[in-house]
Amino acid sequence: MARAKALQHAWHAFDSGDFLDRLDARIAVRSESQEAGRDGELRRYLTDFVIPEIEKLGFTWEIVDNPVGGFGPFLLAERIEVDAALTLLTYGHGDVVRGYDTQWREGLSPWQIVVEGERWYGRGTADNKGQHTLNFTALKSVIEARDGRLGYNVKLILEMGEETGSPGLKAVCEAHRERLAADLFIASDGPRLAADSPTLFLGSRGSFNFDLRLRARDGAHHSGNWGGVLSNPATRLANAWATLVDAHGRILIEGLRPPAIPAPVRDAVASLEVGATPGDPAIDASWGEPELLPAERLFGWNTLELLAIKAGNPEAPANAIPGEAYAHCQLRFVVGSDRERFLEHLRQHLDAHGFEDIEVSSARMSQMNATRLDPTDPWVGWALASMRESSGKSPTLLPNLGGSLPNDVFAETLGLPTLWVPHSYPACSQHAPDEHALASILREGLGIMAGLWWDLAEQGRDIKKERERWHR
Repeated sequence: MARAKALQHAWHAFDSGDFLDRLDARIAVRSESQEAGRDGELRRYLTDFVIPEIEKLGFTWEIVDNPVGGFGPFLLAERIEVDAALTLLTYGHGDVVRGYDTQWREGLSPWQIVVEGERWYGRGTADNKGQHTLNFTALKSVIEARDGRLGYNVKLILEMGEETGSPGLKAVCEAHRERLAADLFIASDGPRLAADSPTLFLGSRGSFNFDLRLRARDGAHHSGNWGGVLSNPATRLANAWATLVDAHGRILIEGLRPPAIPAPVRDAVASLEVGATPGDPAIDASWGEPELLPAERLFGWNTLELLAIKAGNPEAPANAIPGEAYAHCQLRFVVGSDRERFLEHLRQHLDAHGFEDIEVSSARMSQMNATRLDPTDPWVGWALASMRESSGKSPTLLPNLGGSLPNDVFAETLGLPTLWVPHSYPACSQHAPDEHALASILREGLGIMAGLWWDLAEQGRDIKKERERWHR
């Protein structure tokens, strides 16, 4: 009865409009970490919205400046109960990507929630204000249903720079390692596999961004006067790219490919259907690594993408051979890839194919490592059972998200088993105009998280002991 009471309390927060009102106030804060001059808004999100809420839940807190200059601060908080046998670490980010205010559909604004049927439009409704606000709301419901005592400790780190690559997050976690010590990590970001499928994922693919650049000469030169006697950097760059990945998206450099997909991962994704939600783009069945299922390509393999390419003046082309060509590229990679040598593999490959003149470089700050909790870990089975009981649905298990999150900081730097329960869906337009959350997912998510927070109090100590035996 008490568990049901906690879920009902969480759903009431949604049905009464309270959750919508609180989220709307947070969406109004222009916490665009990608824009200069937003430091005041980044801090205001913490001081005016997050801190007052968690103080009422019994948390103590501290705002920690980012050790990387020019980026947003961190909120460290904790709710400690004497003699608690278990400690949870949770996470969220209050920054958002640029609003792109003028690009939203008429009648919509990035800084105000507009409800149209199931869709709640606004920047951050899906990524990530809506998700961590939901988790705090569910935690409040459980604390009240348990008469103020959870039976475990809760620690929180909330950052304001995830959309700029989480600069400083690893350094802060290293500096406050003991303060953030925990037994388990549970947080929410990213999308479900599909809108109607509660999802649990255990890590994320890594992200390695790099630039290719060829500067042949200063300035452009008339193609009639010089065509045929001056090399074209764009032509050479296009040919170089064709040696990295073929016309069907298959990676051609062995050093950028992952090892074989492990059996537990292959089993976990075998029945998953990608692109099944209305509004999802139609997948290209023949794209990527041949002989792999779409879900295996997305969650168990590496992908090499050309994200942007420029030569000359694309907006107003001239009859001139460009002097320079540039491409911004990305490798999404899974656990087991040779991440420490990606640049070396690229350099050796380009040289071997006669492209010594092409520069290759990467900004280390923006990289995220691949992580994946073992799908057979006892915490995984516990979470799936809890989600099933709360939602009445069989949840989807993803060994890792197809995208990238700073999960390496929690899994590697802090050494925690990591569970992610997303409250968004793939077609939510995050990072784009018309970002939105689905009301049905938010309401269902409130019940799922209330159930997890409740079950952690009831079963967490036993699962912790089981995991200790499992690791021996």
